[in-house]
Amino acid sequence: MKFDFDTRASDSAFVDWVWRTQSERSGSFISTAAINWEMVVTSYNGKTTITVRGPETKARPADCPADAEFFGIVFKVGTFMPRLPAKKLLNAEQNLPEATNQSFWLDSVAWQFPSYGNADTFVDRLVRKGLLVREPVVATALMGQVQDLSLRSIQRRFVEATGMTHKTIEQIQRARHALSLLEQGVSILDAVYEAGYYDQSHLTNALTRFMGQTPAQIVQVSQSE
Repeated sequence: MKFDFDTRASDSAFVDWVWRTQSERSGSFISTAAINWEMVVTSYNGKTTITVRGPETKARPADCPADAEFFGIVFKVGTFMPRLPAKKLLNAEQNLPEATNQSFWLDSVAWQFPSYGNADTFVDRLVRKGLLVREPVVATALMGQVQDLSLRSIQRRFVEATGMTHKTIEQIQRARHALSLLEQGVSILDAVYEAGYYDQSHLTNALTRFMGQTPAQIVQVSQSE
């Protein structure tokens, strides 16, 4: 199944983007690898829940119920919650406990569920309370800039903030780039070259692992649409 997403940019320096969608029918889909973590608010059968979803290092099948509404806040790489370590969230998700039908518990405080419209205000409150912080080492490392730290210190702080190594993030980003190329009509062999893979087998293994589809499957879906 496919979703139609509304997305918008965020004014927060801690957020990449905000999205929302809804499901008209039940079904399954492929949840692809992702370098960002997010908070997802789900409204289903008259109940609202909020889930913290960590980064994912591989594609996996996922199910979706009918008549559910979702909205998510996607955080920038290097942003993290000290009380929910990134390592524990990697390839996992955690529902925050419900306080009332309109609020949830976080750090022993009842927080009102955020909405698509007030997500930035919600994030600002988290930052002011010290529940959301940034690790500047991550952004600097991703840009390839020299840092006044030992390699071991950079690696340790990088993993603490993201849950992943720099190499894993690069692999996922490259796979997403290759996916985008194929969806734009670039041939498989040209995608191998432009995305920097050794050969077609290397591309196939990466896309199967991170995107859940082979290059041929991606091309076939793109052409049918």
